[in-house]
Amino acid sequence: MANGIHLWHNFIQILQMRFSLIIVLALLLGYTTQAQSINADDKVTLKKLESFMQSKADSIINSLDPEIRFASSKDLIQSLVIALKTKHSFQFHFDSVQISKLYSPDSTFRIFTWQVMKDYSYYRQYGAIQMKTADGSLKLFPLIDASDFTQRPTDSIREAANWIGAIYYKMILKTYNNRKYYTLLGSDENNERTNKKWIDVLSFDEQGKPQFGRSCFVYPNDGIKPSQPCYRFCIEYKKNGGVRLMYNEKLDEIIFDHIVSENNEIQNKASLVPYGDYEGFRWNNGKWYFTAQPFDAIPFEEKPKSILKPLDEIEKDEKKNKKKNKVF
Repeated sequence: MANGIHLWHNFIQILQMRFSLIIVLALLLGYTTQAQSINADDKVTLKKLESFMQSKADSIINSLDPEIRFASSKDLIQSLVIALKTKHSFQFHFDSVQISKLYSPDSTFRIFTWQVMKDYSYYRQYGAIQMKTADGSLKLFPLIDASDFTQRPTDSIREAANWIGAIYYKMILKTYNNRKYYTLLGSDENNERTNKKWIDVLSFDEQGKPQFGRSCFVYPNDGIKPSQPCYRFCIEYKKNGGVRLMYNEKLDEIIFDHIVSENNEIQNKASLVPYGDYEGFRWNNGKWYFTAQPFDAIPFEEKPKSILKPLDEIEKDEKKNKKKNKVF
């Protein structure tokens, strides 16, 4: 009987200890959540700045005067920096501002990108990376577009100060040898004759500074794709040619249109258009390996309907999307 009572008391003590631990953890979690939230006054300020930034982003897209577009971009940069200096601004999404805002899948940083058109022959990209910090302070890396100052934008690792600009719309997190790599899919309206789609790889060095590019793309040379070594993959094609570049989560593949020349001049990028089938990349052992059959793993009837749409329907969809968000 005494042994039974003793065991019962031990059981009660264990339950009490576990319950106390749960309470402590809950209090700590509540404290952390509260500590990382934006206070009411700062939230009001951020909403006012967001409204101002929204008007500037609208001018960047819709103003007919290039001087106003570039001046609006400058105002947007200044107001964005002011806003991001607010404690825990990482939690504020700036939903109404028509620029690209991508959070990393592991929520350790986010990246802002947008572009300004001078005229149909010249576009310039702008961007910044905001890191998530424990105390809510600002850690920001401005991205400086250096596309105009290189003939080989695919051939090297680059830092934030000489970034190859793009408007990013998708981020894919991969890990290799305990290091994280963030693959970015982006677009660039480039000039009056061609558009570009980009696949770039973002990582952070030992000092925590961003690095763009990695020699991890394995594919055959067909005269259209960038020559090796390739640190960021580029598809350059005829203006408004309807080329798509996307990530399929089900297949875990990057998929893009197979392009050919309209007049058998593959060196003329302005002649390259979708052929009607698809190519892609699959991640394996730290590299993106080319595949000419990205859908070979699934039956035909299960392939995404959007992939099987005729080109004219694709173009209609893209025009609708541009009207909704002209930044992209």
